Amino acid sequence: MPPPADIVKVAIEWPGANAQLIEMDQKRPLSSIIREVCDGWSLSGSEQFALRYADGPQLYITEQSRGEIKNGTILRLAISPARAARQLLERIQSHGIDARLEALKELAKLSADPTFAAEFINMEGIGTLARLVESGTHFGEMLAFTLTAFLELMDHGIVSWDLISLSFIKQIAGYVNQPMVDVSILQRSLAILESMVLNSHSLYHRVAQEITVGQLIGHLSNQEIQTYAIALINALFLKAPEDRRQEMASTLAQKHLRSIILNHVIRGNRPIKAEMAHQLYVLQVLTFNLLEERMMTKMDPNDQAQRDIIFELRRIAFDGENDPTGTEKRKAMYTKDYKMLGFTNHVNPAMDFTQTPPGMLALDNMLYLAKVHQDTYIRIVLENSSREDKHECPFGRCAIELTRMLCEILQVGELPNEGCNDYHPMFFTHDRAWEEFFCVCIQLLNKTWKEMRATAEDFNKVMQVVREQITRALAMKPSSLDQLKNKLRGLNYSEILRLRQSERMSQDDFQSPPIIELRERIQPEILELIKQQRLNRLCEGSCFRKLGNRRRQEKFWFCRLSLNHKVLHYGDLDESPQGEVPFEQLSDKIPVSDIKSVVTGKDCPHMKEKSALKQNKVLMLFTVILVTWLFVHSSLAQRVTFVHVCFFQEVLELAFSVLYDPDETLNFVAPTKYDYCIWTDGLCALLGREMGSDLTRSDLDTLISMEMKLRLLDLENITIPEAPPPVPKEPSSYNFTYNYS
Repeated sequence: MPPPADIVKVAIEWPGANAQLIEMDQKRPLSSIIREVCDGWSLSGSEQFALRYADGPQLYITEQSRGEIKNGTILRLAISPARAARQLLERIQSHGIDARLEALKELAKLSADPTFAAEFINMEGIGTLARLVESGTHFGEMLAFTLTAFLELMDHGIVSWDLISLSFIKQIAGYVNQPMVDVSILQRSLAILESMVLNSHSLYHRVAQEITVGQLIGHLSNQEIQTYAIALINALFLKAPEDRRQEMASTLAQKHLRSIILNHVIRGNRPIKAEMAHQLYVLQVLTFNLLEERMMTKMDPNDQAQRDIIFELRRIAFDGENDPTGTEKRKAMYTKDYKMLGFTNHVNPAMDFTQTPPGMLALDNMLYLAKVHQDTYIRIVLENSSREDKHECPFGRCAIELTRMLCEILQVGELPNEGCNDYHPMFFTHDRAWEEFFCVCIQLLNKTWKEMRATAEDFNKVMQVVREQITRALAMKPSSLDQLKNKLRGLNYSEILRLRQSERMSQDDFQSPPIIELRERIQPEILELIKQQRLNRLCEGSCFRKLGNRRRQEKFWFCRLSLNHKVLHYGDLDESPQGEVPFEQLSDKIPVSDIKSVVTGKDCPHMKEKSALKQNKVLMLFTVILVTWLFVHSSLAQRVTFVHVCFFQEVLELAFSVLYDPDETLNFVAPTKYDYCIWTDGLCALLGREMGSDLTRSDLDTLISMEMKLRLLDLENITIPEAPPPVPKEPSSYNFTYNYS
């Protein structure tokens, strides 16, 4: 009988004593259990003790956390959190350097425990640590342990960061600004400043006054502190007021942050770990979020400066120096040119940029393409203006929709996700990565439009294909924009169709709700079909070998199910039959109604009494190795014995028995695994039980897959004949065959 759910079997250790093995009743108070454990070692004052885990973080066990204790857990009796906090607080204020160092080392380890942290903080422990840092008398390991303990205690959220003094901030910032500081101290100082910025708005301004971006960028050449430095830069970037973010971005650009990260981090000689990947992702998101203002800014049709940008796009594309002098002629030409540029509103294209997103960001992208990649811009515009009207790719409309799509793909304007590390190295290879990315994608869109031979009605279909091309290429993590171009070149329209078809035919495609519902409807029919096949096979019958006491083949016997599925007929045979055996030759029978159950393998009566192998996997492996070795080094007689052992294991996998009233059994050993599955499935079907063999699962998957594909065929307007087509006559000769040799 299994132990009650409230009883947990654990071992409890105490230095210098034998461990106690107890059954911990989770309904009893923890103090009562601790008192009993102390009595076992003759320890007085049980209220001064507590239980901790012996492995892992070694956290204290409380009434709230005791439910996590599992059977077999090793615990340790230790002094209580309050007593430990009091002792450590006294030791870190002692005059002995060695004693203080050991106390701070132990404190740094214990501070991660929330139970201990609460006790230490209640004793004004954080204030004591802050004063030790502010004094400036601690260096090296002692200071590193002090900062570690301080950070761990603050991370529990028990004390507000707003209580931190300005002198403490200056001291921590001083460690970051000093040229020669121990790496461990620098790591913890950067982590403390990051937590200050993220957890307190007032502390952000104080930290921003003490720390410059240039000083942080200087630390990126040190691989030990790169992650901490980028994390603090991200925190300052994230918490900066909106009016200061652009200024900060300009400063970062002037300090060449991007190229430093590219050369020292992304292309460094160390693999990028998960935390660094997350910080790069955060920096990428924050950088793209600078585009949000332009993305959400509508164009003012009455703003002449904004209208001049559209005029500039027209001038670059069509060389507007030869404009006609008349107002009406100029207006008619402008309308024609704006139509060729692909704007939706030919008369006043400024109206195309009044929807947000993408707002003015789309116009910025178009102007960048026209000025920086002028040849590409002119080629795209003129190429489409010379096509037939129905196949022209509207540049303006495409650029606006593409900008909106890229904002969605790169999540412009959204805050970074915790735990996400989806950064793209190629965005760190160019100062104008966003604009260059747009220029690559607009060329892709134009190319895909031509491959699809699209018309204006196909606009949305083209954009869906382009989105898929871009997302698939980004998933490959190209390391540069040139690599992105190569990836996109391989993802042409034909390849996208091939990938879609391949994925549609894969098993994963059968997970949509309508397909799952169809599968659930089909499955009972397929199971019934498999059941009938199994029963029909039992009606045909099978021949089985009988095993003697010395496991030697003696004779055969045959068993088959009656056609009405009510009786099992069986009987002995002198030799293996050829075909079916008539019911008249089978003298014995068992009514199906008398069958109680079907057992297999080691549960069979004829296997239990002859079993010589344990079910321990390690022992089975050892047995195989031993048999192999002995088979090589033993005599012929011994080899025969070993062969019998291996033969028994094979027989065990093919054995099954029918248990019927009164306490009788009919024992089988199937000739093959296939026959074993057929008979066990058929007998289970007779008893109304689930058919659980490997063969049933395989048949079910195969038949359902075939049936699903047949039902999902596009047979609209196709007549399915009621009768199968006739088999054609054989040809008069076979001289038309080919010889491929």
